[in-house]
Amino acid sequence: MNCRLTDLRHKEVISVCDGTRIGFVDDVIVDTKTACIVSIVIFGRTGFLGLFGKCEDYIIPWGKIDLIGEDTIIISCATPKPTKRQKKRGFRKKN
Repeated sequence: MNCRLTDLRHKEVISVCDGTRIGFVDDVIVDTKTACIVSIVIFGRTGFLGLFGKCEDYIIPWGKIDLIGEDTIIISCATPKPTKRQKKRGFRKKN
């Protein structure tokens, strides 16, 4: 089965170990040297009306994915610990 990155965004990630529904794929991390997907990213939920902060993101290594189905992605590990999102770097350097 072939799958585009846009198709991954509509798939729900579920842990087979504890049956937890983690969320939907929001982004992928790609190794630019090998052109391979390193991991998938599920963004943390926002607080009330987006005003009260945001939960941390889930980053799931590609090697932990057992199955990619029509609607879901099954991972072999327990629910991963959320990690903080890295800040984007600007074009200007700080002195």
